[in-house]
Amino acid sequence: MNSHRKVIIIGSGPAGHTAAIYAGRANLAPLMFEGEMAGGIAAGGQLTTTTEVENFPGFPTGISGPELMMAMRAQSEHCQTEILTKTVDSVDLSVRPFKVTVENTTYTADTLIIATGATAKRMGIAGESEYWQKGISACAVCDGALPIFRNKALAVIGGGDSACEEASFLTKFASKVYLVVRRHELRASKTMQDRVLANPKIEILWNTDPIAAKGENLLTHLSVQSNKTNEQRDLEVAGLFYAIGHIPNTAFLNGQLKTDETGYILTEPGTTNTSVPGVFAAGDVQDKKYRQAITSAGTGCMAALDAEHFLT
Repeated sequence: MNSHRKVIIIGSGPAGHTAAIYAGRANLAPLMFEGEMAGGIAAGGQLTTTTEVENFPGFPTGISGPELMMAMRAQSEHCQTEILTKTVDSVDLSVRPFKVTVENTTYTADTLIIATGATAKRMGIAGESEYWQKGISACAVCDGALPIFRNKALAVIGGGDSACEEASFLTKFASKVYLVVRRHELRASKTMQDRVLANPKIEILWNTDPIAAKGENLLTHLSVQSNKTNEQRDLEVAGLFYAIGHIPNTAFLNGQLKTDETGYILTEPGTTNTSVPGVFAAGDVQDKKYRQAITSAGTGCMAALDAEHFLT
C-alpha cells in the first residue's frame, strides 16, 4: 500500500466526504480514515444517529441519516478516494510531509484535511439510549420540525444561549416547551433571556434535573427532580432536546493546532486554513455555530479547494 498521499482526510461526515469528492475529482487520489466508532460515533458521523433528514437539499421527502452517509461514501469511492475504516491515533504536524499514525502504521501526507466533527454531550439519564432518536435528540434545528414533535409538548435541557435558541425555535412547532434549568438563573445573554421569558409557550423549570426518559416505542414522558426539594414529577413530552454543548474531536491533535477555549479548531476567516500551513479544517470540528450537514459539506468543498491550491 502507498503510505504517502498528497491529501489525507481524517473524518467521514458530510465535510470529509465532500472534501474527498472534490479532491478525488482533482486527481489528488485522497486517502480517508473514516474512523471506527471514533468519539463513540460510527463511521459517517453524527448523521448516522439521525433517523430522518429533511433539510438536506435534493431529497424532497427526506432521507435517513445512514442512507445519506452511505450515498456520500459511495460517491467518494466513485471519485477514487481510498477509504480505510480505522481511527487515527496521532499526527505529527512538526515535520513535512505530515505524519499520521494509525495502528502502529505511519502514513505521510503533503496536506491534511481534519473533518473529525464534534460529539454532542449527553447526560446518561435512564432511558437515554433506548429513546435516542426516538424522541431524544441533540439538535432541535435538525429534528424539531419532524411530525412526531408537532403540536406536542417538548423539553429542552440547558441554560445557555443554545438552549434558549432551541427552546424558542421549537415553539414554532410545539404546543409547549419546558426549559429544564439546573440552576436558579440562565447563563444565556440578556437578549436571549428576555426572548425566552417573554414567550408564553415556554415554561422554565428552575433548579431541576432530568432523571429518566420513559415511553413505549417513542418517548412519552420525562421524569424530573427538583435539586432543592428532591420532589419528582413526570412531564408528558414527545421530545427531549439536549442543549448542553458539544465536544470537538480534537484530542488526537495533541495541541498542535490553534483552537478556541473549548477546543474548536480556529481557521482563517473565509478559508479552512488552520494555524499550520497545509492543514485544513472542515465541518463541526471548526464550526460551533451552525453545525448542519449542509454547512459542513460546504466547508468540506472549501477544504479540498484550499488543499488543491496549496499543492499547486
